[in-house]
Amino acid sequence: MLNFMQRMSGIASATADMVTALEGLPTKVLETRKTVPGLRLTDKWAVLIGGGSNHRMGLYDMMMIKDNHIAAAGGIRAAVQRAEEYIRSAGLEGRMCIEVETSTLAEVDEVVELLRAARQEGAPRSHLTRVMLDNMARRDAAKEGGVDVSLMAEAVARIGDLAETEGSGNVSLSSIRTIAATGVTYVSVGALTHSVIALDISLKIKTL
Repeated sequence: MLNFMQRMSGIASATADMVTALEGLPTKVLETRKTVPGLRLTDKWAVLIGGGSNHRMGLYDMMMIKDNHIAAAGGIRAAVQRAEEYIRSAGLEGRMCIEVETSTLAEVDEVVELLRAARQEGAPRSHLTRVMLDNMARRDAAKEGGVDVSLMAEAVARIGDLAETEGSGNVSLSSIRTIAATGVTYVSVGALTHSVIALDISLKIKTL
């Protein structure tokens, strides 16, 4: 019990610090799936206790198309198409959404084309609801928060209201507000669970 309390308290405290850093901004703090095997529920619960929000729990509540999936499928368009086909064939329409990882403006533009096409009259419903902007906040000690977010800000502007956006990579307590100020919907922080520092809590028994 004490070990659980120490780990969860560390996660909750780190999350609370980041949530506090975003005070006044609408951006939400997410963890990732980089949790301890067997402890995903408690790790994610601790994030909620700290005031953050949860990312997907597993492969069953959101499909995330990452760089390896894109490479294997032959491009973003092909990967999204195959994901959409699977959702429809498996009867998951309305219960599953898709997130696509991008790392360049060219990739963002490709996703924007798909999002706009899905809004055309007569187009089938799109399950693509979120775009990850991976490592678009680049370390730069000369910039506010120690990161250059110009690329991310441009990506957010191009996506507009077509989808939610998620900033990921190079997120720290000192950089998170600068990243959030770009207008991203979420900032995901893997370190909340994969690099947590457990609080040192003791348990004492007193006899009367």
